[in-house]
Amino acid sequence: MKPVSELLKKRERALWHVRPQDTVFDALKLLAEHEVGALMVMEAGKLVGVVSERDYTRKVALLGQNSKDTKVADIMSKQVFVVAPTTRTRDCMALMSEKRIRHLPVVDGDTVIGMISIRDIMDDIIADHELTISQLEAYIHQ
Repeated sequence: MKPVSELLKKRERALWHVRPQDTVFDALKLLAEHEVGALMVMEAGKLVGVVSERDYTRKVALLGQNSKDTKVADIMSKQVFVVAPTTRTRDCMALMSEKRIRHLPVVDGDTVIGMISIRDIMDDIIADHELTISQLEAYIHQ
């Protein structure tokens, strides 16, 4: 398994984020625009939370709240689990499974450099398995 820095190299370097004082509606627009399931919540350049589609459904939609009146700070997950760029994808998968989360910000020191999702990890695992199968097939047919 490779470090998550390798996964981040395969995509745009944009850090999609919102501020705690933004409305949930604005966050939803950004989620839809970039076709992602979660956004980092940043304040003064620091990671202060993560807001996801799951946060919206459980803390706004199901409670009958209005997304245009609700602030991101009111629904974001404040306990954020992060990984370093050198963290192996297998360790990320274990952390995501244990904590029941789908997104992990990648932080180098105090600097946020990206976010990976469970989909990124699964795509990597599948590609790794396909490569292994291909190599085994080539070995068998020698």
